[in-house]
Amino acid sequence: MADDLDWNAIIAPGSDAERRKATSDRAAGSDDRGDTGPVTPPPAPPMSRREARALETERARRAATDGPPADPVVERVDDEHPTSPAHAPVATPPEELHPEVAALLTGEVPSAPSLAEHASDGTADADRTSGGGAAGGGGRGSRGGGGRASRPPREPRPRRRRGPLVAGVVIVAVVLAAGVGAYTFAAPKIQQIVASVSGSQEPDDYTGSGTSKVTVTIKQGDIGEDVAATLQRSGVVKDSKVFYKLLLASPDVQFQPGSYALKKQMSSKSALTALQDEDNRVQASIVIPEGTALADIEAGMVSKAGLTKKEVAAAAEDLSAYDLPSGVTSLEGWLFPATYPINPGWTAEQYFGSMVDTMKEHLAAAGVKEADQERTIVFASLVQKEAGLAADYPKVARVFQNRLDQGMKLQSDATVAYGTGNTHTVTTTDAERADASNEYNTYVHEGLPPAPISNPGDIAIKAVTAPATGEWLYFVTVDLETGETVFSDTYDQHLVAVEQFQAWLRAHPDYQ
Repeated sequence: MADDLDWNAIIAPGSDAERRKATSDRAAGSDDRGDTGPVTPPPAPPMSRREARALETERARRAATDGPPADPVVERVDDEHPTSPAHAPVATPPEELHPEVAALLTGEVPSAPSLAEHASDGTADADRTSGGGAAGGGGRGSRGGGGRASRPPREPRPRRRRGPLVAGVVIVAVVLAAGVGAYTFAAPKIQQIVASVSGSQEPDDYTGSGTSKVTVTIKQGDIGEDVAATLQRSGVVKDSKVFYKLLLASPDVQFQPGSYALKKQMSSKSALTALQDEDNRVQASIVIPEGTALADIEAGMVSKAGLTKKEVAAAAEDLSAYDLPSGVTSLEGWLFPATYPINPGWTAEQYFGSMVDTMKEHLAAAGVKEADQERTIVFASLVQKEAGLAADYPKVARVFQNRLDQGMKLQSDATVAYGTGNTHTVTTTDAERADASNEYNTYVHEGLPPAPISNPGDIAIKAVTAPATGEWLYFVTVDLETGETVFSDTYDQHLVAVEQFQAWLRAHPDYQ
């Protein structure tokens, strides 16, 4: 490195032996103030780089005028305050200096050929192979005899080591890879923040004319915001705000209460155009099949009648509005399965009221007394879920009634499933059938379930009011495709029927 170079060796003329002698002479002139002999002059202090440059400049000047000096001893020249113009350092062209000296002054790294040339003139190989940058002396330009360089020499640059460089490259690569991964993870969040600041965001509207069909109802008294909310709730438009802004920009648009055949995922413009087309207006209805549960009826009212979940749920909980018998805890079972036309002016309470009134009418037509209405509905809801073919409903009703009369548990899978929250199947597991915490578990608890498990239709109501005649205590469906059911008086007979059902299952492994 530059600070390790022997400046005296670089700038001093003469052979190596002469330079070593000059160095030893300086070292021998120590200041031994304790001696009684003659006082030895104090040793010359080590020369700075500036002194070294000035000395070489002076020697070059003397060599040009008087020839080389006879005394090789290093002289100190005060370049800061020359005693006379003759003592002022004279600038030496960089091309005449040692390459490392010139590089130190100019800041340029010497080329390989220039180093080779000076090496042939006696430059130490150690200085070249150390790789520590160039060093040297001499001034660059003088003004008014000052002799100072126009700018201070640069510190030599150390040789770069490959090890740390490679490690640095690896670290940078790892950091970049981690940065890419972090950006991939954080990009959505960053984009959301940028979007909120800049106002740009992902598309908030669908494109095109839509996909699957859907019926949307505009109620009597709905304003633009209500229509927009209904369209978004039904999956027609992506954002109700976008549709509403479009509506505000179309002051001549008016909506007529009623049901409209639209499509899901329509652009706001396509949806608005479709609502203005009378050909899309239809007579929509809420269709309730036999055995439908309350939760599914509520969902149908939301999707078909343009009502909100909050409106429907609140109406279902307000049992006092429907004149039900005392002890009724839910609308479950009291909503007669039928087709109910959409009335744009109706509330959720009016729809429920119509369904309850229809159930009361059918109970009365079946000869059910008001005091027996609740029990009849509970019993009919069980038969509705367990029976398959219409001809089997009275037989299923007889099986359950015979078991009740003999004090047997009903052991209905349909009641157990309802108690677990599953209203779409009657299959259960061993653990579910053993769960005594399920109050609808008729494998554990005696008698009928505490409340209806579905909304029964006429056929189930008539079956429990007029069950078939028989001694059956068991039944099992042995063919799930045809609904064929075997009724048995004894448990042994029932086991034979169960084996028949299992054989059918083995023969139909892919049956769903």
